[in-house]
Amino acid sequence: MRISLEREKELRKIVKGKSVSILCNISSVNSKYSHVVDVIKGLGGKVVSIMGPQHGFVMDKQDNMKESAHSEHEGYGVPIYSLYGESREPKEHMLKGTDLVVFDLQDVGARYYTFIYTMANTMRLCAELGIEFLVLDRPNPINGSDVEGGIVHPGFESFVGMFPISNRHGMTVAELALLFNEEFEINCKLKIIKMEGWSRKKYWDKTGLEWIIPSPNMPYFETALVYPGQCLLEATNISEGRGTTRPFEIFGAPFISHNEFLRYPAIKSLKGCFLRPLYFEPTFNKFKGEVCRGFQIHVTDRSLFKPLKTSLAIIYALYDLCDEFRFAPPPYEYEFNKQPIDILLGSSQPRELLNNGADFKTFYASCCNGEKQFLSKRKAYLIYK
Repeated sequence: MRISLEREKELRKIVKGKSVSILCNISSVNSKYSHVVDVIKGLGGKVVSIMGPQHGFVMDKQDNMKESAHSEHEGYGVPIYSLYGESREPKEHMLKGTDLVVFDLQDVGARYYTFIYTMANTMRLCAELGIEFLVLDRPNPINGSDVEGGIVHPGFESFVGMFPISNRHGMTVAELALLFNEEFEINCKLKIIKMEGWSRKKYWDKTGLEWIIPSPNMPYFETALVYPGQCLLEATNISEGRGTTRPFEIFGAPFISHNEFLRYPAIKSLKGCFLRPLYFEPTFNKFKGEVCRGFQIHVTDRSLFKPLKTSLAIIYALYDLCDEFRFAPPPYEYEFNKQPIDILLGSSQPRELLNNGADFKTFYASCCNGEKQFLSKRKAYLIYK
């Protein structure tokens, strides 16, 4: 297959002779490891600025909520503007003299991954200024068929959930751009170059592409498999494995009992995965330097594995079993009032049900409120079979 960046004939027609600003990071490369900035310059585009998302253009910011400063590209002397620093929205001066903005970032298929909202914010400014916005598409690494989870409900919008889409959305960035532009009325001059050879049921390891780390804590394709659920642990005092070599696949805390946890009904009922007990000592983030008892999630059958349900079962069990379990207080991703778990789940109802002793089936159903609505809405914006 070919990602959009490799469809150079089509790309040349759009960028040649234009002043271009590129929204990308250091991992925005093709199969020959050529960076999008070099490719566009080689095709006759004049690169006037670069914009970088969360973790920075060079991905030097390891942890969440670590802002990046503006800088300059060492090779080309053009400004690199941070869109995860003093602002999450581009400013008009950043696009001064720009004819075209090109977006080329690898998404991971989960609502919380902020690259898609940096895209949406930039599309909005392009709409205001009358600038064309081109999306270079890349695969959804966890396939474009499976959808899981409810939508973000009114009042719970944030930078990890700007629009009412499911936790696992099953779309590519180009499809999301179409959805944002039309359904949510951004109305920019949107252009898309499609991929060749990608189909909706393909996972990353069936594409023939090499996994290039899109952000510091997404080191493997397998990380993306569990991320639509495991990101929720950021909103708790349970380590999501940051500070280990397998973030999100590994989770735990010093106060967890392996045996008690594995015997818990909601955990025993999980399908398509094996939770392997282990010990780990994070090098940064939660429980830095402390020995944690926890587990690694091994996905054994992708057709049965539900990442959101798995992680909600983990949270439900730990909430019931561990007196030390806590939901993290704000701030979280620039939201200073609402509970982090509420903005990640798009509603306060799941947390309230948990606090009131709801059974797991009821709790999980509340976390999927709006899934059918989203499934119906997304159909019009799918561009691959």
